[in-house]
Order: sequence, then C-alpha cells, then structure tokens
Amino acid sequence: MTTLTLLTKIHNTSQLSQLDAVLKLLLEGLDAEAKMLPAVAGNWAQITLAGEDEGIATNYLSKEIGFCPTNFEKIRKFSTLKGYIVNFEKSREELLIDVGISQPRIVFATIPLRNMQAQLVDGRKVALEKIGELLGLCENLPLSVKVVRASEQEGLVEAELSPPQVEKYWAWRDALLDKLVVLGVTSHKVKDVLEHTELFRDVINVESFGVFEHVLTCKLGTDAAGLIPKIGRALKNVKFAVFNPRKLRNFLKV
Repeated sequence: MTTLTLLTKIHNTSQLSQLDAVLKLLLEGLDAEAKMLPAVAGNWAQITLAGEDEGIATNYLSKEIGFCPTNFEKIRKFSTLKGYIVNFEKSREELLIDVGISQPRIVFATIPLRNMQAQLVDGRKVALEKIGELLGLCENLPLSVKVVRASEQEGLVEAELSPPQVEKYWAWRDALLDKLVVLGVTSHKVKDVLEHTELFRDVINVESFGVFEHVLTCKLGTDAAGLIPKIGRALKNVKFAVFNPRKLRNFLKV
C-alpha cells in the first residue's frame, strides 16, 4: 500500500466525492484501489493505493493528475512545478503559489511583482491587482511556475511563471476570444451544464488544467462574463474568472 498526495485540492465534501468518482474511472480495469484520506495541510487531496497493479496505477495517476513534491528536499532550481494561487487578495508585492511543500514546514513559492511585470506587462510598473484583473488571476487558480532560487534554510522558493504558462497567455491574447475560467467542479459537470443550458452554441471547447480547473473558450463575439449567471445557476460552490483579450491588448497597446 502506498500513500500519495495528489496534485489537486479539495475544498468541500462535494469535491471529495467527485474526485473519488474520477479515481474509480481512471483505475477501471486495473487491480488497484484508491481510497480517499482526509485532506492534508493546504487542502491537498491524499489517497492510499493498493493492489497488484499498484505500480501501474501510480504511474498512470502521475501522468493524469500528478503528485505534490511535499518535501522541500525534492525542490530543484529551474524545475517546473504546478501550484495554486493562495492569499491573492492579501498579496501586493508577490504572488504566492502553493506547490504542495509541507515538510519540514509549509513553504509557498513566491513570484515577485517585478517578475510578473517583466513577463506579463512588458516590464511596466503595474500593480499586482491590475495584472490579476487583466489576466483573470484569482484564488485557487492553477499555474505552472519555474523555480529560480530555493533555500531550505531560509524556507524560500522564488519563482517565475514557466515559459509555457507565459506563452499560453500570449496565445490567448492573440486569439481574440474570451476565456471563462471555472474552478471547483469536474469537466463532466461543466460539459453537462453546457449541454443542458444549450451554451455549447457559445463555447468552442473546454480545456482542463486539473481535476477541478477548466477554461471555456468562447466563440467570437461571445462575452465570457455574460455566461457566468447562466452557468452559475446550475453549479454551486464554483469560482469564475474572466480573461478578456481585448482589455489586455488595449492596455498593452498591441
């Protein structure tokens, strides 16, 4: 039997049951059983995995969901990590990213404001709150980051957005299509709601960044913010954020 900390967070009992269903579906056909454990520090999901196909199941879950590094000693300079924005409304000079480090103590990766400005707004002296507004950043949003400095003694992990993460934002900007970020529900639930509300007419596709994190690409001319009331009525305990490429392009004058 192996205990694993998945690269996903649980914020309520509904998500716990949804994740359990996702795991059963992923492990279907394998002699391996995943059992949910109480979430650990930071609400990271933890499971036990047992069965003759435990090794195969572990590799498959690593590919499909991923595992947290948990221990600081696994952090390496220039490594790429997935994490979740935390304490966003309280941050002014840095973006805090929970990448799952809990041993020997909880340590968040920090992206200094200067790094955000250099990577996202052409080095302009723009407040973190404004950058968040332009990019649709919010609490619990998953991001890919690259470690630029790590010191276990100082309890410090300094990072910047990974090149693929930055490139994704630029691709979104250039595509000129609104994006609606949906956090807190599985892709199956999202697609089910889109079908029942007939909003598939306004959405090109649903891209998943994690078990509970998805981005809806709107058709040209569709306002992402306008979809929130319609989808929100059918989905409870869900957080939304909007990426509007026109606002970003106007701000950057591109």
